[in-house]
Amino acid sequence: MSSLSLAVRDSSTMLRRNLLHARRYPSLTLNLLLTPVMLLLLFVYVFGDVMSAGIAGGGADRSDYIAYLVPGLLLMTIGSTVVGTAVSVSMDMTEGIIARFRTMAIHRGSVLIGHVIGSVLQSVMSVVLVGAVAVAIGFRSTDATALEWLAAFGLLVLFATALTWIAVGMGMVSPNAEAASNNAMPMILLPLLSSAFVPVDAMPGWFQPIAEYQPFTPAIETLRGLLLGTEIGHNGWLALAWCLALSALGYFWSKAVFNRDPK
Repeated sequence: MSSLSLAVRDSSTMLRRNLLHARRYPSLTLNLLLTPVMLLLLFVYVFGDVMSAGIAGGGADRSDYIAYLVPGLLLMTIGSTVVGTAVSVSMDMTEGIIARFRTMAIHRGSVLIGHVIGSVLQSVMSVVLVGAVAVAIGFRSTDATALEWLAAFGLLVLFATALTWIAVGMGMVSPNAEAASNNAMPMILLPLLSSAFVPVDAMPGWFQPIAEYQPFTPAIETLRGLLLGTEIGHNGWLALAWCLALSALGYFWSKAVFNRDPK
């Protein structure tokens, strides 16, 4: 069997393993998924009128704020989902299964690839569920073309891949599952400090650089532009650059830790 065939076969096996784990222990994914759903309902039905009036500078219009809010919540859903990946990888590292895999005649990279692909699939499914809730409460994207929808989907997948590789690295260097969950917490906190809920221009001047120069804000603005027809500007290139940079960083970081001789 060629090296490529072996890698594909072993990666498929590890993917099935991770999906089975997710199916048997759905509580972790469900708990992380509830965070963006609860925030969506909270900001729409509790703060929606006030937030929309503040952003528009006029009368309250909750439907406008739903449209503004949903792109950020979709990316926050990805950030929440990959926290579970960090926990899962940490459990594999600390419970001895990785040591067992090292002794088997399998492609070494398949363990990481299985985690990454499984996490990306879970992220996409979580985004679909949150998107369905958003549509149910009034979100509409009538102006987006088929090409823009395809680009939006591609951005979500690419962003999920980037965050997943970072989460894998965090899980591998964490001494236990609790530490992995804490280390991955910025994946949930960064969207709260972005343009997900209010425009960057509406933030205090000293805080605006924090919101602007981070990976979530350009990705949110790009997704918002694709779905709602707002101006994207340079955010599209910034989002792509962040995704590629984080993917490369997470990949090489995870690979270096995985290939390190066990102590």
